[in-house]
Amino acid sequence: MVGLNTADDAGVYRLTEEIALILTVDFFTPIVNDPYLFGQIAAANALSDVYAMGGRPLTALNICCFPVKDMPREVFRDILRGGLDKVHQAGAVLAGGHSVEDPELKYGLSVTGVVHPERLVTNAGLQPGQVLVLTKPLGTGVIATALKAGLASAEAVAESVAMMTALNAPAAEVMAALGVTGATDITGFGLLGHAQEMAAASGLGLVIEARAVPILQQAREMAAMGLVPVGSHANRAYCEKSLILSGTAEPILLDLLSDAQTSGGMLMGLAPADVEPALAMLRERGVAGAVIGRSVAEHPGQVQVSF
Repeated sequence: MVGLNTADDAGVYRLTEEIALILTVDFFTPIVNDPYLFGQIAAANALSDVYAMGGRPLTALNICCFPVKDMPREVFRDILRGGLDKVHQAGAVLAGGHSVEDPELKYGLSVTGVVHPERLVTNAGLQPGQVLVLTKPLGTGVIATALKAGLASAEAVAESVAMMTALNAPAAEVMAALGVTGATDITGFGLLGHAQEMAAASGLGLVIEARAVPILQQAREMAAMGLVPVGSHANRAYCEKSLILSGTAEPILLDLLSDAQTSGGMLMGLAPADVEPALAMLRERGVAGAVIGRSVAEHPGQVQVSF
């Protein structure tokens, strides 16, 4: 049902008239110092792709690339414990995995989920005139860069980790309740990159109100200091050909809109009448959703950023 054509978050294969499998995989190098938290973040990031498709995670397989001769075994044990705890929090089962010896530590999951074929959510599912809601603030990529440079405060790291370890299950519940058809989670390509993918796949234009986008406060400060990940610069350069800038552009804000996220929030399209119920349902689940823009019939495949 879903393959490579629309740059979607996961592949989807129909098994029966009522069951479709969601298949995804993601793993990466550590972005925090604590191995247990790294395991949680990596697992939440992989599980998020299933939620982005409107599904429910069922099983997960560990992907372990570990420098077993260079680090204490306790480090690997804590990473796996963090991943397992997050898989269990999602109501899924860890069914096994695979490990290889690697000089650079990496960890993640292959996740399988299920969704009813008629309730599938995709990049291509936006409709004209919908309102765009984002469920997590941006800035985790900047905070991770600052942490590597030894410039991130404990408060900034704690706030960022809280965002990255939070499952997108509440957002998936709201999408299912309101019949959302178009959504994606914001990860490595940043808000602008993933918004551009949705615009292209849906054949619509998107308008993003830059100042309405929630951003971690200390990420703003650190971006102003130049602590912007290389991946974020690459994202911005890639998106420039599809961007329409309206008003006086702010380079730092553009960098943050391009910030490469890990386990970022859900970007969903809602009918105008569903916006307030969706925000209320999110708040009930401890999620602060924010209205950041809309979909339009004009400039299909492009993203207008208004300042």
